[in-house]
Amino acid sequence: MTNTDFNSRRSPIYSRRGIVATSQPLATAAGIEILSKGGNAADAAVAAAAALNVTEPTSTGIGGDMFALYYDSKTKQVTALNGSGRAPAALTLDLLKKENLLSDGLPYYHPHTITVPGACAGWCDLIEKHGSLSLSEILSPAIRLADEGFPVAPITSYFWGRGAERQLKSALNGHELTIDGRAPNAGEIFYNKGLAKTFRLIAEKKAEAFYKGPIAESIVSVIKEAGGVMSDADLAEHVSTWENPISVNYHGLNVHECPPNGQGITALIALNILEGFDLTSLDLLSPEKMHLMIEAMRLAFADASWYVADPAFAKIPMNELLSKEYSNERRKLINLKHATVDQKRGTPVASSNTVYLSVVDGFGNACSFINSNYMGFGTGIVPKGWGFTLQNRGHNFSLDANHPNVLAPKKRPYHTIIPAMVTRESDNSLYASYGVMGGFMQPQGHVQVLSALKDANLDPQSALDLPRFCIDVDEAGGKVAIEEGMPTKTMDALKNMGHPIYKVSGYERAMFGRGQVITRDNESGVLCGGSDPRADGYAGSL
Repeated sequence: MTNTDFNSRRSPIYSRRGIVATSQPLATAAGIEILSKGGNAADAAVAAAAALNVTEPTSTGIGGDMFALYYDSKTKQVTALNGSGRAPAALTLDLLKKENLLSDGLPYYHPHTITVPGACAGWCDLIEKHGSLSLSEILSPAIRLADEGFPVAPITSYFWGRGAERQLKSALNGHELTIDGRAPNAGEIFYNKGLAKTFRLIAEKKAEAFYKGPIAESIVSVIKEAGGVMSDADLAEHVSTWENPISVNYHGLNVHECPPNGQGITALIALNILEGFDLTSLDLLSPEKMHLMIEAMRLAFADASWYVADPAFAKIPMNELLSKEYSNERRKLINLKHATVDQKRGTPVASSNTVYLSVVDGFGNACSFINSNYMGFGTGIVPKGWGFTLQNRGHNFSLDANHPNVLAPKKRPYHTIIPAMVTRESDNSLYASYGVMGGFMQPQGHVQVLSALKDANLDPQSALDLPRFCIDVDEAGGKVAIEEGMPTKTMDALKNMGHPIYKVSGYERAMFGRGQVITRDNESGVLCGGSDPRADGYAGSL
């Protein structure tokens, strides 16, 4: 392994009976508690997700969306759950035009960015299909944390403070997630009686409690008060969907992602391109390797920014985008000596801020799970008395009428949150359940972490500890952020190759995502877990 200035504070975790890896210690403990009661990976994942809603509302919650991949150890099959919501039926481009919101785009925290929260239905559907415990048992740790209070973790406290200034101070009922208008300090106890009440209702009546009745009425009421158009019917008609995962083979590993409207295809396109290079022969943090990975990601984003949309509204040539033939052609566009910052999308012929957590149980089942409000607290708008904020995922819609991802009624937007699952091609055994949260960083993190695991043979914690790059995809030819710890000679070489790089350190390193990784040894069955040092959490074992 390359020696860097970035030293880990953690060792990898080993276990035979189960591992839970999250960005919050108390959420990891909630998942372990459920495993200890005989629950499986799905049960523990939902328990951890609910606990994360309590302890890290700066990133996630039941007012947002979720996606999950589940590996069944008996069938050796991977299933994909899309728990993302849709735009309100009354939300149209014409409406935005009338409200003078079309030309300049929607403000980040506008009520029109609120899509139907899909997380609750997703949690319930995951448990119904793969779970083994009751919802009341699964939600009990989160209810206890919300009711009795919990000490806020340091990094969470910092970003809670930013959210208090950005969204909560001006959003309707945003003060409910503050202490007298401010964020809780590190170690300070925070109580969320409203969220405990929400979870108790869901534990009793499942998803119906969220999409119909008093919670739904409060959601619709506060959105209308803020100027939005979501209706009772938008909530009552919501359904999550079970879908076939998409995958590519990377040097003998089948890498699975959820299909669009998620951006997991971005990571798969990049891995296909990178498979044509011998990354194992390159030094871990060498400029040659970083150059190839950055260039592959630029090509992948060029395609994803156009093709990722709701497949119910747009025809997406997924088979062609993921074909080895297509990647061979795209790979030819990489100049080995110089950066190409303005890559264009290809034209295959068509024939057909977030929390991530990972759980592998003692039976060998795995759940790769992600849940998000999008931009921190989302809109910051809180349905009065219920203890959670509403997401702003709809900000990811395009307002270009000719774009596949254009805003439309009852349509799902381009989604940044993506879980990943990796199996061995030889026998479909579980290799890894992993993910990296953080907006458009996520596919970049998936590629960098998997390359560290496979190409460099690192353990999960070491793979997560490595410094990363992050391409700014909000603009053409976006700059490349390089994390502290990257060798100076690598940064100098990348700059000389034409990459518009800049260095990032301190709390701003959160932009590089926060991942969780659990691998499984095929011979011994031993699990190995790691948790990102950029967050407050850890990987815990049973």
